[in-house]
Amino acid sequence: MRLPTLFLACFALLFSPMQADPKKTDTVVLAGGCFWCVEAAYRLLPGVVAVTSGYTGGQKAHPTYQEVCSGTTGHAEATRIEYDPAVLPLEKLLAFFWKVHDPTTLNRQGADEGTQYRSAIFYRSVEQKLAAEKSRTAAQAGFDSPIVTEIVPLAEFWPAEDYHQNYLPNNPDNRYCQLVVRPKIEKLKKVLAEEAKTPGK
Repeated sequence: MRLPTLFLACFALLFSPMQADPKKTDTVVLAGGCFWCVEAAYRLLPGVVAVTSGYTGGQKAHPTYQEVCSGTTGHAEATRIEYDPAVLPLEKLLAFFWKVHDPTTLNRQGADEGTQYRSAIFYRSVEQKLAAEKSRTAAQAGFDSPIVTEIVPLAEFWPAEDYHQNYLPNNPDNRYCQLVVRPKIEKLKKVLAEEAKTPGK
């Protein structure tokens, strides 16, 4: 005699291994000059789950690095950061953004010039927009010049070519990495170490 289907389903549910809930994460997309720098910087933060270099803010679908570098696509070099809010609140993630780059230089970071190097926060929700605006206002006190960072809605994010991902560890001998990226990362490590000594940071 066959057992009722409902009984079998209940039996399977009771005695099958429990499945863990997937970790709740969120994402935010930031632009602050060369994405090699921004990506490497955010990999320093506990609570960051994944970092992806890419392009957003422009009109061209499936843009290439060469096209974005030409400054004709409207895209910015950007970084999508997946993070665990329970470990890294959005407020702290955004506060770090103002340390990673100079948000007072329009369409430029160091020797990198063009709209593709602009400073921007691309928000995915009203909550992210409000958090970004609040963070920008708070950060302004630390700069003599006005912050020019755009806070705009996120459209399509296009991941960059594979060779751009995790660029610093994969290309330690690259001249740009040696002269620009690595010194910035070493400086940020010191900043984070000092903050870790201060309660509430």
